[in-house]
Amino acid sequence: MAAILDGAEPFILSGGRRGVLLVHGFTGTPAEMFLLGKYLNKQGYTVLAPRLCGHGTNYAEMATTDWVNWYHSVCDGYYLLKSICEEIDVVGLSMGGILSLKLAMENKLNKVVTLSTPIHIANRGVDLLPPIEECAGKYVPKKRRKFSDVAQQYCISYDRTPIACVHHLLSVIKLVSEQLGQLKNRLLVVQSTNDHTVIPDSANFIYDNAGSEKKELLWLEESGHLVTLDLEREKVFEKIVNFLKEK
Repeated sequence: MAAILDGAEPFILSGGRRGVLLVHGFTGTPAEMFLLGKYLNKQGYTVLAPRLCGHGTNYAEMATTDWVNWYHSVCDGYYLLKSICEEIDVVGLSMGGILSLKLAMENKLNKVVTLSTPIHIANRGVDLLPPIEECAGKYVPKKRRKFSDVAQQYCISYDRTPIACVHHLLSVIKLVSEQLGQLKNRLLVVQSTNDHTVIPDSANFIYDNAGSEKKELLWLEESGHLVTLDLEREKVFEKIVNFLKEK
């Protein structure tokens, strides 16, 4: 097993008997959820952010994993949090939102928040993927977002993406998108119109197709894909806390 990158470790912040599971995104790390975790913890929540299998080490190790491995990491986090909390909410960023929706449809959770969660991916290269059996050892460069403030230290991710893993990402997106009608949890969907990774209409798809009776959609205009680190993060954090506190 490869060593975990500095700053990419999973984290837990002890608080009250209500827990929040934070799920990071594709090729990302728990660090991108840390500022949100601190904010929630100050509100009294116990917060746990697992590290998805194959993430936060090196891209070659990630290439040996698939969405089932990533989802099992989320489930591990859920069961750990369940052992110390009476009630659990889940917040997922990007692919973490897809995995969070799946978790909520299969387990006892309270509320669900999806941030920048893909149904449609903006990168046109997705349509040109070679067959998965031809993807071994192949990677594509990945640009890292630059932030001008303290958030930069929490932007820890790979600088390239295993092409095989994109196939697995698309598979779990398709699976969850077809099952959204089974979701019954109260739902908050957050999406920026300036997201260049996820086609913003993904948010409308999730909102329209979720079986939840109570659901909300928050649009942002100044943020990119990583809304937990970008310019409107305080707005996002405040909305999440208000959503979680609502009866």
